[in-house]
Amino acid sequence: MSQDVDGAASKGDEPSAPPAPEGAEPGESVFSGPHRALTLGVLLSVSMVAFESLGVATVLPGIARNLEGLGAYGWGLSALMLANIIGTVTAGRAADRSGPWRPMAVGTLVFAAGCAVAGVAANWPLFLLGRFCQGLGIGAVVSMAYTVVGLAYPGRLRARMFALLSSAWTIPSLIGPVIASGLTELTSWRGVFLLMLPLIAIAAILTLPALRKLDHTHQAAAPGPAQPWWRGPLAASVLLTAGTALLLQALLLKNLVLLVVLGAVGAVIAVLTLRQVTPEGTLSLRPGLGAGIGIRFLLCAVYFGSEAFLPLGLQDLRQVSVTEAGLGLSAGAITWVVGSTVQAKRDGKGAEGRGSGVMLGFAILFVGVLVMALGVLSESVPALTAVAGWAIGGIGMGIAFNASTTETMEQAPAERQGEVSGALQLSQTLATAVVAGLGGAAIAIAHDHDGSTRTALSCTFLLTAALALVGTLVSRRLRPAACAV
Repeated sequence: MSQDVDGAASKGDEPSAPPAPEGAEPGESVFSGPHRALTLGVLLSVSMVAFESLGVATVLPGIARNLEGLGAYGWGLSALMLANIIGTVTAGRAADRSGPWRPMAVGTLVFAAGCAVAGVAANWPLFLLGRFCQGLGIGAVVSMAYTVVGLAYPGRLRARMFALLSSAWTIPSLIGPVIASGLTELTSWRGVFLLMLPLIAIAAILTLPALRKLDHTHQAAAPGPAQPWWRGPLAASVLLTAGTALLLQALLLKNLVLLVVLGAVGAVIAVLTLRQVTPEGTLSLRPGLGAGIGIRFLLCAVYFGSEAFLPLGLQDLRQVSVTEAGLGLSAGAITWVVGSTVQAKRDGKGAEGRGSGVMLGFAILFVGVLVMALGVLSESVPALTAVAGWAIGGIGMGIAFNASTTETMEQAPAERQGEVSGALQLSQTLATAVVAGLGGAAIAIAHDHDGSTRTALSCTFLLTAALALVGTLVSRRLRPAACAV
């Protein structure tokens, strides 16, 4: 299933079921006795991350202007996402060895430290350091959220739990942008980060005890052959992060020779190490697990890559307020929940339609990107057209994300739940980092050559729309031939 990650690779294996008990009792739900504490803890942890993500995305244009970082705007998101790679890979493998409690505890602590650093940063580089620390923590927290779904819930409850994980964005999507913009306009953007510290403490108190109990019943994966540390998953994730960062930074260089050379070196390093931290067949989109992880990459490249530049476009091109720009993020997050709920109901009638659900989701997301781009770039339509467009996109994302995640996790063997969960999250963060970096580079290049932000955003939205079309074609590969109906 993977290449040199645990020291063992199984080729040609049939997909096996996750380890959670399959025989759920009648009337059992994710909030019933044995699951209640864990469900609440996981949902609160994801809500904490969602609050921070939506809040910072809303005010990031103002932070970049205040700290003189607009020329490297894309790094405000890419720094967090690249660090996320290290957090997800490390946490996933640690969970397979000893259970999810330790990676969740460490991730929560590092996330808190990152919020503190970003909140007091006096310049853009220090702010990016804080974002990097936040990314390390977020990677562990979100990866563990998906891991425990596979470990602790019966099969028929997993789709419901995945839908609830999407729903964990609902309240943050309503109040996150509002609170962030309100704090920024009344006091300072720094409050967005400092406000997170007590919320993180509460989430840790509610989550960690439940995960400690789960650790006691955890069955560790069989250890693979001993290998030097530099061939392990942590070293590979660091190299992947470094290679991707080198590629994105090279795109900001004005010297064409250095740009090409460093960009090529970064790309080679990233691709080679990506093979080590994802299941075999990921790069070739092999039907089954490989395609499932590739689909997650495409989905997040389209959705989060577009969303990263929605507030900037509305504020700089359409001159709307920070609060109004945040409505776009809120609309997309809320309708994501709607789409996820729709797919959960479809999934309850049988798993055969997940591939068609992913295809439908990509198609709707494509339409959403086009309408959103029209609202951002065209003066001939109301600016809030972009908000309506992103509401459409959120529905498509909810449908496709739920269907592809449920199918991929159900194909993962019991001893590889942490690995596959980490690979899905890695794919998500890498996609977001790459597209955000490419969009940021487009802005920098446009400004260096007397171009405009409008031109740069046009190129970015054109790229994400094209990736949505690619996703509709790849969706047929979600299920291996042996499972296809």
